[in-house]
Amino acid sequence: MSITVNIRYRGKNGAAKRFAEEMISGGTVADIRNEAGNLKYEYFQSLDDPETILLIDSWEDQKAIDIHHASPMMKTITELRQKYDLHMTVERYKSDDTMPESDKSFIRK
Repeated sequence: MSITVNIRYRGKNGAAKRFAEEMISGGTVADIRNEAGNLKYEYFQSLDDPETILLIDSWEDQKAIDIHHASPMMKTITELRQKYDLHMTVERYKSDDTMPESDKSFIRK
């Protein structure tokens, strides 16, 4: 069962977007995506609030998250969060690999 963590980064004057851009350009995002157990690591910009960036971060299990949190990359991430004075909200979800037939009719592939 996978775990997905949604992190909303909020800052001022484009700080959250600059944070995400530096994470990408500095290679940290690529390094995280290459970690064992990482399933997804993607940033999105809110249409409702341009000062908010959403990170969708998915992992195979809690063990993979724990290894990631113990990695040197967390120091880089923490320093960048401080550099851009970001505040966060976090939501965690465990996967449900089933989809009721009644829901499938609403999905266009």
